[in-house]
Amino acid sequence: MSVKERKERERAERHRLIIAAARELAEAEGWDAVTTRRLAERVEYSQPVLYSHFSGKDAIVAAVAVEGCAELAAELRRARTGRRAPKAAIRALADAYLGFARDRPALYEAMFVRPTDIPFGTDETPAELREAFGEFVAVLEPLAADRDLETFAEVVWSALHGLAVLTRADRLRVSHHKARLDVLIDQLA
Repeated sequence: MSVKERKERERAERHRLIIAAARELAEAEGWDAVTTRRLAERVEYSQPVLYSHFSGKDAIVAAVAVEGCAELAAELRRARTGRRAPKAAIRALADAYLGFARDRPALYEAMFVRPTDIPFGTDETPAELREAFGEFVAVLEPLAADRDLETFAEVVWSALHGLAVLTRADRLRVSHHKARLDVLIDQLA
């Protein structure tokens, strides 16, 4: 292995380490606790080293969000492909999406709540985001009829996002979670 390859591998490992540390700190204490100073301490590198990888906290949060979208896409794909009937597949995808938001609140916040400069719905949208959105498109295709499929998927994603955010903020009756999903799925199917 050449020196250049070793340095590139070490740089990639530092990059992953910074992202992992940001995720861990955010899940433990919230995004306000994530600062370049605290991250530098956690990863045992200087702040200038962090800035050689990321322009600042917003860039770190964006990297976390993109990584999270790859994880979400994989979970949605498993849920969708584990069911044959369209209604069952939608229900499984909805459960997976809401479970992801519930189980990884800081990651979900980085992905879909915090302001970001990540482009959504454009040619510049990262592949990881397109893959996650593609799972919505795939599960809804059998039910789209004459509707624009991507618009339909955006509306369903918006509904699930609203449920995720309102549930996390304790704005919805906990005892009616299943009933809300039943209503949504019945309307879609």
